Amino acid sequence: MNNTTTSIPTREELNAELLEVPEPPDQPESPPPPGFEDNLEVALRHIKGRRGGDLVGVLLVGSGARKALTLHSDIDLIALVKGEADGHEILRVDERLIDIRYHGYRSVEEDLTYSLRLPSLLRKGRILYDHDGICAKLIETVHHRFRQGPPPPSINEQIRLKAECYHLLGKAQDLADKPGTAHYLLTLFYEDCISAFFRLRGFWLVAPVDVHRFMFSREPALADLAGQFLTATSLTDRLNFGQHFADLLFKDVPNPARID
Repeated sequence: MNNTTTSIPTREELNAELLEVPEPPDQPESPPPPGFEDNLEVALRHIKGRRGGDLVGVLLVGSGARKALTLHSDIDLIALVKGEADGHEILRVDERLIDIRYHGYRSVEEDLTYSLRLPSLLRKGRILYDHDGICAKLIETVHHRFRQGPPPPSINEQIRLKAECYHLLGKAQDLADKPGTAHYLLTLFYEDCISAFFRLRGFWLVAPVDVHRFMFSREPALADLAGQFLTATSLTDRLNFGQHFADLLFKDVPNPARID
């Protein structure tokens, strides 16, 4: 019998045999739907023809800028002009709606300081037209403002958000014998709660289609209650899940002061 000793490989020898696992490749971006770029060109010609020499920039925002267009998505454009402007028009190119909002670019720059929506809306904006680099400078300012985060809510604002949400929930509970009205009030209640979530937690708003995923990444328990509220099949269940959802959302916010 051959009495040979089998040597046990060292840790270093084992590690040397391991192959590096490559990082997963980046997923390719979703291609734009057919005709999308042509639609943009038509809309851009319209804006240039309407505003003439006072146009300083055009930004594509929304689902088009996020490369998340669906069959029924519209194309959201922001046209920046000299001076003051607050116009809005909706057009149609082929079967696609074009939503165009006109703003004075200096007003937009000033609004970035306190707006709760503009930084998250504009930070992924795609520049379609830029005069003298004004849009590029604006986007740079947007990214700087976004990194700073939204301004914190005061305690009075926190209490107001809580009171408004519980008021709608209470009205829905009072009108449980009128299911249609109660369900409508619960829809308003949920929308206010979502706005309160972003405000209270210090997050910028995200696109509606990303709300639940974003909430789940931050507070899974709250997102789970939101999902149960949205999928509940009876009014009683919606009211119960809505109550639990609000209690968790506002657990650290005091009630309004009593004066009686």
